[in-house]
Amino acid sequence: MQIAIAAHSSPVDPRTEAMAREFLRELHSQCPTATLLLGGYWGFMKTIVDEALNLGFRIAVILPIERYDVELPSGVTRIDSGCEFRCRSVIMVRSSDALVALGGGAGTIIEVLLAYAMGKPAYVLVGTNLSSDSLPKAFPEYVDDRRVIRIRYFDDPVKLAREVCREKIMPMKTMFG
Repeated sequence: MQIAIAAHSSPVDPRTEAMAREFLRELHSQCPTATLLLGGYWGFMKTIVDEALNLGFRIAVILPIERYDVELPSGVTRIDSGCEFRCRSVIMVRSSDALVALGGGAGTIIEVLLAYAMGKPAYVLVGTNLSSDSLPKAFPEYVDDRRVIRIRYFDDPVKLAREVCREKIMPMKTMFG
C-alpha cells in the first residue's frame, strides 16, 4: 500500500508533531510494509520523514522543481517531478492508494481535494491548529453532490492509523484494471 502524507511546509507546534509521531508509530504497527509518499523534506514534512525513517518505513519524496536543492537522507527515494508545487501534488496523490492529511495549509487542503476528485480514500487529522482543521466545516463528508468518496476525519492519531490500515485499501490500478 502506498500512502500519500499531506503535511505543512513550515514547522508546527510540538503537540501537532507528537500527534504525527503517534500516527506513524501506530501505522507502522498495523501496516509495516506501507510506503509513504511526501511532497518535500522541509517544515512538518521533514519531521514526518525523519520519524518514518526511524521506524523503518519505505519513503519516497516527490520534489517540486523549485526545491531540487533539498538533500534527502539516506534511504529515501528521491523523485524529481519536473513540476511546480501543485503539479507535484497531483503526482503524489495519483501515485497513492490513499491520502492522509496530518495538518497543513493550502497545499494540504489541495491534496485532500485532489484525493476526493480522484476517488482516493482521504483521511484528515483534525485538532492540529492548522488551516486543514477547517475542512470538516466546509466538507463534512463530501466535497460536492457527486459524492465521489467520503472524507474521513479523526481527532485521535491512533484511531486514524488503525482505520487507514483496517480498510486494506485496494490499489487503484487493481480496481480499474
